[in-house]
Amino acid sequence: MVSPLFWPILLGLLGGVFGSFIGALAIRWPAGRSVAAGRSACDGCGRTLRPVELVPIVSFLAVRGRCRTCDAAIAPGQFVTEVLGAAIGIVAGLVAPGIDGVAGATCGWLLLASGAIDLAAFWLPDRLTIALALVASLGGLGGIAPDFSDRAIGGLAGFGSLWLVATLYRATRGRTGLGGGDPKLFGAIGLWLGWRALPVVLLVSTVAGLCVVVAMRITGREVKATDRLPLGTLLAIAAFLVWSVGG
Repeated sequence: MVSPLFWPILLGLLGGVFGSFIGALAIRWPAGRSVAAGRSACDGCGRTLRPVELVPIVSFLAVRGRCRTCDAAIAPGQFVTEVLGAAIGIVAGLVAPGIDGVAGATCGWLLLASGAIDLAAFWLPDRLTIALALVASLGGLGGIAPDFSDRAIGGLAGFGSLWLVATLYRATRGRTGLGGGDPKLFGAIGLWLGWRALPVVLLVSTVAGLCVVVAMRITGREVKATDRLPLGTLLAIAAFLVWSVGG
């Protein structure tokens, strides 16, 4: 009999590794730098990192977030994505032990990657959105709830609703209000969670966005009507939270 802790521990460890990769991805991909080529190195001095310095979460804490050689600060986002990657795995393993949890964690990690890149560069790569849509579709075809018909409707409704909002906004205001990747991501989320979850995801993401604006005002930052928020990041957060509660 498998221990109840097996899946949370396994997926949590994998999540830390994937989170480390996602952290590097969010920094390098928008800048046109390769993540897969070459060995990991300090962005400050270029020193190749030893294996012991690449242990997710632990290594960052051990060196207190700074390079041992040049004392340059390691991007805090690297640590954050490692923690979030591990947390996604742990939550998925607790909520849905087994193959359902593996599928949920995989979708969560893809959302983490999309959200991190959107936060860093206001860009949602189609490759990540397509990967999320494929994993979600395979889950439905493999019998993971919700059923595939609900997912298919969710995919169409998710993409169509935000595409319509973006089109109407551009027609009435004469400028772009939503990025082209947001409807695609919402469609992929619909393929994962099904159409019934979409209003909740949109509500949670809206509340999260309002909380961000309030926090910015409280800390003294000026907020203008034309300021942008990374909707993809907010949708990614909301989608995993909704899956976690409903899973």
